[in-house]
Amino acid sequence: MSRCRELALAVLLLAGATAQAQEARFPGIGRAATPKEVAAWDIDVRPDFQGLPAGSGSVARGQEVWDAKCASCHGVFGESNSVFNPLVGGTTRDDVATGRVARLNDRAYPGRTTMMKLSQLSTLWDYINRAMPWNSPKSLSADEVYAVTAYMLNLAEVVDDKFVLSNANMQQVQDRLPNRKGMTTAHALWPGAELAARAPDVKAPLCMKDCVAQVQVTSQLPDYARDAHGNLADQNRLVGAQRGVATRPATLAAGAPPAPAVAAAPAGATTLVQKNNCFACHAPDAKLVGPSWQDIAKRHAGKADYLAGKIQSGGSGTWGQIPMPPQQIAEPEARAIANWLAAGAPR
Repeated sequence: MSRCRELALAVLLLAGATAQAQEARFPGIGRAATPKEVAAWDIDVRPDFQGLPAGSGSVARGQEVWDAKCASCHGVFGESNSVFNPLVGGTTRDDVATGRVARLNDRAYPGRTTMMKLSQLSTLWDYINRAMPWNSPKSLSADEVYAVTAYMLNLAEVVDDKFVLSNANMQQVQDRLPNRKGMTTAHALWPGAELAARAPDVKAPLCMKDCVAQVQVTSQLPDYARDAHGNLADQNRLVGAQRGVATRPATLAAGAPPAPAVAAAPAGATTLVQKNNCFACHAPDAKLVGPSWQDIAKRHAGKADYLAGKIQSGGSGTWGQIPMPPQQIAEPEARAIANWLAAGAPR
């Protein structure tokens, strides 16, 4: 992490110098990053806890944040395996004492949770801070990140119920991680004697002869798998280079009965469900984490007010054990999505 941080800062400085040079050669093209822009980007926390902001959070507060924003994907106690791999489990108090998780070497225990593998507390804090919750990354305050981290550590029996995690005691907690001694740098994957002075365990000589002139890489879905989770082309974010396969037309061409004709979707509704990452948990006509659009539309046809309220307030128990957290979405957008669902979720 320290080398990565140094490299990132070097890249920023180089980028700034390059931008200035570009601006001199090509007026109006490129500029140096401002200090505020650099600070907004430079949020990583190193293993020595440099970059860690001041703050604190208790286990009790962490449980409140967890129940509201984390439990829907990770389970109430971090043990859920229905959406993502379990976060907690597989560690013991003996592991806290030794610093090595015994079950990592136990072939009869195939599970590998986050707390079993975690060797650096900074990694956990940093990831929660920049990437969680899934539907609204970087929305947690520093105190909330401390609190959620403390709650996870409590679930793993690293700290007690009354513990308050802060920037002042991170090192003491690091010294109690169950797998703190489970990381090695003796692999020669990175240069530098400070990491390891050994030869790589793989040697690949260069081969620059008899090369194939051109390789065409293709992929395809078998007919029985096409459209299993709805039309993939409709399930991509609006930004980025990813493009999903248009599975629905291929399914119809293969002989599947055509879908019944429906009215056109209200203007902007499908754009809004993509913008708000609704496809992370819902598909057009197949159950993912939550029910499909079609199932919701059938059960709550004409109930736009009810659906708008549910989108903003969240809920549990209606469609199964996994709750939907309250969505951070503007009221007009929630209303537009609700109207679309109440009208039958037309495509």
